[in-house]
Amino acid sequence: MVAELDGPARRHAEDAARFTALVESAGPGDWARPTPVAEWKALDVVEHLVRWPRGFLTGAGITLPDLDVAADPAAAWKQQVTDIQAILDAPAGRVLSNPHTGDKPVAEAIDQFYTADVWMHSWDLAKALGHEPDLGQERCASALEGMRAIEGLLRDSGQFGSAVPVPDDAPAQDRLMGFLGRDPTWRP
Repeated sequence: MVAELDGPARRHAEDAARFTALVESAGPGDWARPTPVAEWKALDVVEHLVRWPRGFLTGAGITLPDLDVAADPAAAWKQQVTDIQAILDAPAGRVLSNPHTGDKPVAEAIDQFYTADVWMHSWDLAKALGHEPDLGQERCASALEGMRAIEGLLRDSGQFGSAVPVPDDAPAQDRLMGFLGRDPTWRP
């Protein structure tokens, strides 16, 4: 069975394409550039988005081979996109079990955790490469509303830094990035 055209498979294809364009725009010297995440360089953003989901997917009985991101970030990223898209295009009723997220259909789990991460981290990579990212104001507003409802849980997870103060009338993307602990005015 092929996945629906208007769901997780489509969202991943679109968000991954945006991130791929950023990866392809990077020259060899760009991978050492700082990012809005203080501890990370541009290469670390790609490394993060390739490494963690491969471990996460073992909860659905899916084992993907390791990729050498440092050797060739663009090739590793493109393989990651191909691997994840193949799962989303034919999820085969698989369920992902994880002690932190519970049991979810694999396509739903990828969409909720991984594709959303690709979307948000595209802001980090764009900023590191000197581009002005546009994540879509409506999508940012919706994500921010959903995240505010579980702010304590998110902050307690250790995966989100302290919020950066942003004016209430700032664009939704700036408010979302501030919520995530990024300074919307950050420049490399």
